[in-house]
Parts: sequence; structure tokens; C-alpha cells
Amino acid sequence: MSEKQKYLVTSALPYANGPLHIGHVAGAYLPADVFVRFQRLQANDVLYVCGSDEHGAPISIKAEAEGVTPRDIVDRYHDSIKKSFDGLMINFDNFSGTARAQHSKLSQEFFTNLLERGFIIQKTSKQWFDQEQNRFLADRYVEGECPHCGADGARGDQCDACGKLIDAVELKNPISKISGSTPILKSTTHWYLELQKFEDELKEWLESKKYWKENVHNFISNFLENGLIERAITRDIDWGVPVPLENAEGKVLYVWFDAPIGYISSTKEWAEKIGEPEKWKDYWLDKKTKLIHFIGKDNIIFHTIFFPSFLMEQPEDYILPYDVPANEFLNLEGQKMSTSRNWTVWVNDFLADFDGEYLRYYLAANAPENKDSDFYWKDFQTQTNNDLANVLGNLANRVFAFSNKSFEGKINQPAELSELSAKTLNSAKLLIDEIGGNYSEYKVRKASKNIIEMARLGNKYFDETKPWAEVKAGNMKEAEETLYVCSEILRLISIAFSPILPTKMLKLREMLGLGKDFTWESLDNVIGNITLNNIAPLFKKVEDAEIQKQLDRLEASKKALEVKELEHKDHIDFEDFLKVEMRVGKILKAEKIKKANKLLKVEVDFGSEKRVIVAGIAKAYKPEELIGKKVAMVLNLKPRKVMGVESQAMILAASDEDGKLSVLTLDRELPAGSEIG
Repeated sequence: MSEKQKYLVTSALPYANGPLHIGHVAGAYLPADVFVRFQRLQANDVLYVCGSDEHGAPISIKAEAEGVTPRDIVDRYHDSIKKSFDGLMINFDNFSGTARAQHSKLSQEFFTNLLERGFIIQKTSKQWFDQEQNRFLADRYVEGECPHCGADGARGDQCDACGKLIDAVELKNPISKISGSTPILKSTTHWYLELQKFEDELKEWLESKKYWKENVHNFISNFLENGLIERAITRDIDWGVPVPLENAEGKVLYVWFDAPIGYISSTKEWAEKIGEPEKWKDYWLDKKTKLIHFIGKDNIIFHTIFFPSFLMEQPEDYILPYDVPANEFLNLEGQKMSTSRNWTVWVNDFLADFDGEYLRYYLAANAPENKDSDFYWKDFQTQTNNDLANVLGNLANRVFAFSNKSFEGKINQPAELSELSAKTLNSAKLLIDEIGGNYSEYKVRKASKNIIEMARLGNKYFDETKPWAEVKAGNMKEAEETLYVCSEILRLISIAFSPILPTKMLKLREMLGLGKDFTWESLDNVIGNITLNNIAPLFKKVEDAEIQKQLDRLEASKKALEVKELEHKDHIDFEDFLKVEMRVGKILKAEKIKKANKLLKVEVDFGSEKRVIVAGIAKAYKPEELIGKKVAMVLNLKPRKVMGVESQAMILAASDEDGKLSVLTLDRELPAGSEIG
């Protein structure tokens, strides 16, 4: 008997400042749970840990706004998130949290070890400070223009347009995301992790990861091309793991540093709960263990660069990630999800109206594995009804109903199978092999398709063999053979589909008179004689009224945004406004700028002169769509170089809550160069 593989599986720690939504589930939790269930079917040794991410500025800010403590916020959402996981049958061996003594102690040990080994330095530097809120701003709480490519909306740690890391103080035209005001630079002392010291070792390690998903490998390669830089590891906030130094009063460990250590502290907590405190070492310190991080693409850097870096330099010889199968994003009704705009589907709302396994199936069948995917309520209804009720549910219903009617719920195994029956079962077994391979490679979407294909195979065989006609003709053995083959297909499905629909497949097995204990190897067994038990429909169809309720809820969210109160900027003098030179410009040429997915190089005619500008509108317009348009422009801004091109003016554009851009055009013909004002 071959040695069983040992797996340590983690899902990204959900942030404890709000409830769980379906985008979280699709990215990091359902894929992990399916993988874990599949590996356990193969009798592999699997430990699955997670916990809530409970530190950072957003939690402090939310607590202040509600007049409660950060602990109150953390406890509320930790419980809410765990309840949502339970409703979706996402089962962790341990679900911990980072605001616990065990975690704080371990995070401080990691910091101290890195400091003593010369990977952390202390620096006094400038940091953005929100005067209205009287607080320093964490990198992700300040946005502005990217210093590298000029794109708007760059965060204080990274620009999504060009993919480069950013030193927050280099942002142009910064805005505080907390108050909307313009922050100031203020001196503060912090400790920095010298990531550049890990660069060679990281590159050598990552060189061995050719089997990683293409989207993950490409992301890391592009990231490393820019070179690693020092990154602040502490922050000036009052909620977090205290920096374990005498001269660090008021400083806490930055949440990006302490959060992934939560995987280890959760494992230690699990070991203590089972009464074997040293058991955690069997996973984190055993080189035979395969550590797999299930995350969304926005967490790739933290799990492939940062966390491995400080694992490498600890006294304990920790394992490094074996794989990081990051998923892309899930959109809603064709739009990017936004919790701030309530444009999402909260898991607790879904569970109040639907069976959690319906969500498991739909997200599995539409998993954003290699590209963004969409959740559409109408499509959810159609796919759930067609695949589960009309295909798989129909196969079970017709087989069981016919068996009860013609054979009193008992189906005997035939002495031998006809050529068609043998061929049908062989096709089903081939699909099983495909399903197993897809589960192993995190291809849940393909596995789901294979399983429904197997159910269609059963229905096709049932239609071709016409057992009702055989009974009418008195050919009872032929009819019974059909029911046996279809029941065998249902048995195979009850095992193969169980990682995605665990409770529904147990129900199917109960109806087939099978036990609850089974393995992947048991797929090779035969079903034998069958006595049906407690027959009932497997799936209930999703009704139009149920879907309309969800669409009405989304429409209410849209309307709430439409009447949202405007946020105004400070008043300016009329004389200041007169200093702005705005004119009509006619676009002559437009082309994309290489390595900048948001930027276009545009040549504009102003009548007596032509100018070149760089505009961040490439996602809203194709270059050819702009040719000939007359648009509003600001001419007297100082020229600046963006991606090597000098931009000599600024095109005026409006954006909605989703960031969708529209350039300002004229409603009547005016010559290029006409003054606006």
C-alpha cells in the first residue's frame, strides 16, 4: 500500500469588519473545501485551518464610528463569518482569529527573530497623516496618481495599472480614503523588513514552481522584475499586535505581517484543542507536507513573496508553500462587486432564502479559476434548475419511481451486462478518471461539468433502453438491467459529487440503501443488489418569485446609491477658477501605451496648435472610438512625463461609482480651440 500524502491547507483569513459575501467564497473557501474533501476521500492526511483577520485600521475606524470597542467588532463578525461557513458546509479543522494571545505571542517571536538576524531596520520617515482624523494613514488608506505611470486611483502600496510597488509618499495628488481630505506628510519612526535581502533566495525557490497556475506564475514574475524594496512592518494605530520593543510604544505590527502567521497560530490552537500541543510540528516542520494556500488574486504577493520570506529566516525549519492556486474575481450581474455600495450577495442573506449547496454548485460550476467570472441571479436559477433538478434530479426520480412501481423498490444485479450497458458504464468510469484529475489540479469547474455529463449519460441510456416498453412487453430482466446500470451511475455520482454537494450526496446514498462511509477507491466496487430507501426529490426548483426578490434587493441598492448625498470639495475664489484655461480639443490620433493597460497617448488639435496628452481612459475607450471627438480639455497644467511621454494637457472625464469613465463631449458643433468658461 502506497504512503498517503500529507496536506496542510489554508484559506485566506477573512477580514473581521463585515459579513462574508459570495466573492470571498468563490475565491478562497469553496475551492479549498472541495480540495480537502477530495483528498480525504483518497484517505490522505489533510489538515485545513483558517481564522478571521482581526487587526488593522478598518476595524478601529468602524469601532469608533459605532462607539464600540474593536473587540466588539471582531467578535461580531468572527461569529457571523463562522456561521456563514457552517451554512455552506465549509468545514475547517480549526477556525481561529488573530486577536488571540497565542497569535500575538507567535507574531512577536517572528518579528524578534527577523530583527535579531538583521532583516529588520528602524527608520524615521515621512508618512501621510490625516489631519481631520488625527491619524497616520496605512498605505491602502491613501490613493492618488501613480508616480510611475500616472494612473489615477493608485493605492499607497501598489498601482494596479502598471503593477509596480509604490512608496506611498511618492503618490501625486493624494487623498485620504477615510475622510476624503488631502493628507500631509509627517515624520514617524517605524521598522522595515528588508525584502531585497530575500530576493535571490526567493527567485531560486520560485524557479522550482513551474507547475503553478499560469496567472499566479506570471503575476510573481512581473512583480519580481521590478525588484523588491524595504517595506514597513509596523504602524501607528491602537489595535493590533504590539511591537515587542521598549522604544515602540504606540506601535503595532502591520496587519500584512501578522495575518499569515495566523495559519501557524491556528494550527497550534488546533493541536492544543485535541490535547497534543506539539502536533502542529507534524505539519509545519515536516518536509513531506504539501502546504497549499487558497486565495484570491489580490493576495498573491503576500503568500508567494512576503510570507515565504519571513518563514525562511526563523529558528524553526518551516515548510514553504507547495502551491498557491489563486483564483480571479467573481463579479455580480456584470459589475465589479463593491461592499461599500452594497453591490454584492451576502452569504447570510443567501442562506436565509436558499439551500447553501445550491450556491456551492453554482460557484463550483462557474469558478473564476483562470479569469474573472460572473454571478447572475437568472443564470443561477437556470443552471440550478437545469443541471441539478432537470438532469441529475430527473435521473434519480425516474429510476427510483420506476423501480418502486415495477419492482417494489428492489433491483437485482444482472448476471451479465449487454454491450450497451457495459459501454455506458465504461463511459461513466472514464468520466470518473477525468473528475479525479480535475479535482487534483483545482479544476472544480471542469469536475462539475464532468459530473453533470455523467448524469446526462444516464438519462440518455434510460431513454435508449426504454424500460417502460420492456415491462409492457414482459421483458422484466431487460428493464431491471436498465435500472441497475442507472443506479450504478448514481452511486458513482454520489461519491464523485460529494466534495461539492456533501449533504445531497449522502441523501442520494441513503435512497440507494448505501452507507455514509465511502472512499474514492470504493468507486471501483459494484453496487450489488439494491433496496431503495426513503425516496424523496433530491432538488427543489428555484422559482421565479425567489429570483425576483433578489433582483429587487439589488435594484434597491442601486437606487440607494442614486440618491447618495454628494461630497463637496472646499470653496475656491472665482479668480482662482478664472486661472484655469479650458478649451475644446479635437482628437486626431489615439494609441495604447505599452505596459500600461489604462493609458492612451492622444494627439489633440486646438485650431492653432496641436498637443499630445496621456489619458487614463484605455479601459473605457478603444483608440479608434475617440478619433474625431471634440472634448473638453484643461491646457494650462504643467506638462509632466507619464511612461516616457510628455503630457501637455488634461482631458476632462466623469466617472460613476463603479469607476466607469466618460469623456466630456459637446452637444453642438464648435471649432477646436473654443474657450470653455
